[in-house]
Amino acid sequence: MAATVTQAESASARGRLDTLTSWNADWRNLRVAVLGVGVTGFAVADTLTELGAQVLVLAPEVDDDRARILEVIGATLVRHPLDAVPTELEGFAPELVVASPGFHPDHPVLDWAAANSVEVWGDIELAWRVRDKVNAAEWILVTGTNGKTTTVQLTATLLAAHGVRAAPCGNIGVPVLDAVRDPGGFDVLVVELSSYQLHHLRTAGPGALHPWASVCLNLADDHLDWHGSAEAYRAAKATVYANTKVACVYNRADEATMRMVEDAEVEEGARAIGFGLDVPGPSDLGVVDGILCDRAFLDERRTSALEITTVDELARRGLAAPHVVANILAASALARSYGVPVGVIHDALDTFRLDAHRIETVAEAGGIRWIDDSKATNPHAAEASLRAFDRVVWIVGGLLKGVDADALVAAHVARLRAAIVIGADRAALVEAFRRHAPDLPLFEVIAADTETVMPEAVALAAGIAEAGDSVLLAPAAASMDQFTDYADRGRRFHEAVRARLGGEADGDTTAPPEPSGEG
Repeated sequence: MAATVTQAESASARGRLDTLTSWNADWRNLRVAVLGVGVTGFAVADTLTELGAQVLVLAPEVDDDRARILEVIGATLVRHPLDAVPTELEGFAPELVVASPGFHPDHPVLDWAAANSVEVWGDIELAWRVRDKVNAAEWILVTGTNGKTTTVQLTATLLAAHGVRAAPCGNIGVPVLDAVRDPGGFDVLVVELSSYQLHHLRTAGPGALHPWASVCLNLADDHLDWHGSAEAYRAAKATVYANTKVACVYNRADEATMRMVEDAEVEEGARAIGFGLDVPGPSDLGVVDGILCDRAFLDERRTSALEITTVDELARRGLAAPHVVANILAASALARSYGVPVGVIHDALDTFRLDAHRIETVAEAGGIRWIDDSKATNPHAAEASLRAFDRVVWIVGGLLKGVDADALVAAHVARLRAAIVIGADRAALVEAFRRHAPDLPLFEVIAADTETVMPEAVALAAGIAEAGDSVLLAPAAASMDQFTDYADRGRRFHEAVRARLGGEADGDTTAPPEPSGEG
């Protein structure tokens, strides 16, 4: 007969979990079920076994190397499709479940945990509780529908330029638990948080985070198929501001982020810091006559401003797209909250480069620019990309994740020269183009396999693009219908452009190095 968890056992487990707020607490023999064994799930299992917990790992699939390592470190692995509750889980009677990001809130294992009063944490809460293994670093939290990875990398770069030991981690591809356990230790962790990770964060009690600074860069409908509603998605994102100690950074152009800050319970003395592309008020960062300015972190902020850099300087480094400038302002606000001087920020920007597949110029030939923004995996990101160009041959499509792209098409008809639709969710996009731009040249790539999608799309674009046009891969959709991930989609675009243009290209068409994760 399967074991059941009594109310007394549940209360006892909760009481014990409340004491586990340090690496040096007594984690021995705590029964923990780890849901998923990707990069994050493996880091969770590795950490918990190091702490002496009993660990049961549940995963539909796991590669042989990782399975062998789990056995070596003392974790028990159960391969199970997880379409129902494994009997091994019931027999294990866990005191805690740690869920990897991505497992839907109504997943059978999470429903079972709720029904049996078993607490569910994410990897972020576990990392916060054990953050003092080497050095209890301050945390700076970054979320938003778009721009997270760039802002995290840039913030860490700006801090490091000032001599701060800073690590970008989290949803950027490096698990926070790996950063916490790094033997060198850090002063600051700059943590990218997805809405999935934020969903599991508590805002009060022993496991609640208390970040140094936090930002929600922007908010637009995304991952609605996972969260169930726009309201639930917004609520998850708003969690980023809870208990902030010094600076709650928000986007003045996005009222939702301002409302999040207004509603947040923060520590006494925490300030609201706005950023935007318009003229900044006191306690803001913004742009005045092409100059990026700080009016937040100086005593004379009501009458003066500090110059960070200029849009012209950013343009020479390929960083002048409006949404990139906004990310720079947000990162500058986070760095300034930790005391980084504006002169250090100015000099650090001179060497900063965007990751591959983020509004990246692949080549220029015959007056036509070929732009890879495969990282634009939702309509909000694609809109920012489209606004950076005047005449666009747009390669668009993939998995829309329950998001309606109709408004995006309607808003950008005037700048479009043609549209080339790829991906699984073509029907809604094609209908949107026919409704809002019936005269626009419209092509569909109905490819039989991954290898032919980008060559066909690039060939169609080359056949219609003219001097002065930009061929823009900004799919507004996820990639997993036809590609491994957005990086694979972007890499294949690079290869197709290189094969098509050959020696004609003026720019560098070498495929770029791949980022570490989806971001």
